Amino acid sequence: MKNLIVFIIAIFIANTSIAQTIEVCKTCPVSTLKDAITQAKELDTIIIKKGTYKEHSIFIDKSLTIIGENYPVIDGEKKGEIITIKADNVTVDGLFIINVGNSYTEDYAAIRVKNSKNFVIQNLVLEKLFFGIYIEKSTDGKVYHNKIIGDAVEEYNSGNGIQLWYSKNVEIELNYVEHVRDGIYLEFSDDCLIKNNISTLNVRYGLHFMFSNDDIYQDNTFENNGAGVAVMFSKRIKMYNNLFKENWGTASYGMLLKEINDAEIIGNTFENNTIGINIEGSNRITYKHNSFSNNGWAIKVKGACYANTFTENNFLYNSFDIAYNSNVNDNVFDKNYWSSYTGYDLDKNGIGDIPYRPVKLFSYIVNRTPETIILLRSMFIDIIDFSEKVSPVFTPDDLLDNNPQIKKLTW
Repeated sequence: MKNLIVFIIAIFIANTSIAQTIEVCKTCPVSTLKDAITQAKELDTIIIKKGTYKEHSIFIDKSLTIIGENYPVIDGEKKGEIITIKADNVTVDGLFIINVGNSYTEDYAAIRVKNSKNFVIQNLVLEKLFFGIYIEKSTDGKVYHNKIIGDAVEEYNSGNGIQLWYSKNVEIELNYVEHVRDGIYLEFSDDCLIKNNISTLNVRYGLHFMFSNDDIYQDNTFENNGAGVAVMFSKRIKMYNNLFKENWGTASYGMLLKEINDAEIIGNTFENNTIGINIEGSNRITYKHNSFSNNGWAIKVKGACYANTFTENNFLYNSFDIAYNSNVNDNVFDKNYWSSYTGYDLDKNGIGDIPYRPVKLFSYIVNRTPETIILLRSMFIDIIDFSEKVSPVFTPDDLLDNNPQIKKLTW
């Protein structure tokens, strides 16, 4: 046993003595990142001193730690992709990367991680980019505290800020993304955590899921994007404590759900969006402790949505709380607070004595004839809404909140 311990210690000392640090600067023996990578051995550290390094097509094919001091600039001169990682256990930290090449056939990125494990991409500043950080067929990594600023104007000739494709178990945390196509995009990427990011001023979506399961996104801000978040064709997504704000436009919303099943939407705030949540073909979703305030529509249900529960949410001063395009309902609304509820509470138990009917006839009419929105504040609308409440014909007669809360809910 003693000999085994001595052998292990010897191996450890040998490995630590082999690992070295290589400095890169204009006056150093090694003056480019490419040369440093060529000379480096497994587990070495490369320190890049402050300065501007005009390099692109940089391939990291061994386990390295690359650290920038005072944010050295890696300028790709718009000649293509800048850094590509094709090894496990790589860390890239503290670089300022600019001028990614544009292409209609290649998704050039400032930094790409490909077929790798245990990577860390952190403290980067990326500007003048096509795609920012592109994670491809990689697992067990972290994208942390990066600032990504694009100059996208239209969808067709712009890329995404952070993109995951066929990747798994990736943490995306404390990033700031603006002016790209989609701030954060996941496709065929499971078991990922997206937390404490700010995604704003993006052309299409702040966050976009496609065919991705068992992901969590929480404590993020999605503000003033073409639309806040789109979650499509995915299962078991958990959406907690996010802010969806100022996502305005003729086809805009805080969140789009399309073909989503068995999800949780809890503790989120939807404020000043054209539509808070736009739902289509989504089932068995729990909506709880969310706040919908000053939206055009708080929730718009377009059909094929079953076995969903909306409980203990606040609906505050929205033009329309719920829009439904069917007179059949299979969803539960219970114990929510509705600012437009005009019932009473004679027994003082905090619950309205008469049920609340959140779907107004006028919202049904606007759904079919959008031009009628100009009548929104007229007395005529009050009359038709009252008549529908007395004798429902067009709206679901069983879509009721039987326990409307008298006071705004707090959690």
